[in-house]
Amino acid sequence: MSTYLSGGCQCGAVRYRIRGVPTNPHLCHCRMCQKASGNYALPLGFVAHQDFELTRGTPAWFHSSGLVRRGFCAACGTPLFFEPLDGDGLNVTLGALDEPERAKPALQSGQDSRLSFFHALADLPEEAATVSADWMAAVARKTHQHPDHDTAAWPPKDD
Repeated sequence: MSTYLSGGCQCGAVRYRIRGVPTNPHLCHCRMCQKASGNYALPLGFVAHQDFELTRGTPAWFHSSGLVRRGFCAACGTPLFFEPLDGDGLNVTLGALDEPERAKPALQSGQDSRLSFFHALADLPEEAATVSADWMAAVARKTHQHPDHDTAAWPPKDD
């Protein structure tokens, strides 16, 4: 298994590489993370600055408070980073990793804003696998999403 982990936005305009795996992988339920991700919680993991390297593009930044800025792709809007302004590193969004299975959340934070139904999401009925598979195959034939690995250039020249 590689000692590096890469990640980036949906369109491939911003890519990065980290040494190792993020520490403190967690789900943040705070209202600010809910708004920043447009989701019920935001999976994050810490990476020290010396273990982080941008490999393509430059993220845009939004100062969500006087203490924190959030990095995202200006082209596709993917949330990528949560960075304390006086810290020695940043948190990457775990879903933007090419191998998110390598950064399993170990705790939850911001519980005061956790939605009351969050604990029951895994119990919801699941869509029929064939419906899901057909839809995903159709999307894959016309995708503009960057693959889950580094590429020399993106998008491919034949697009």
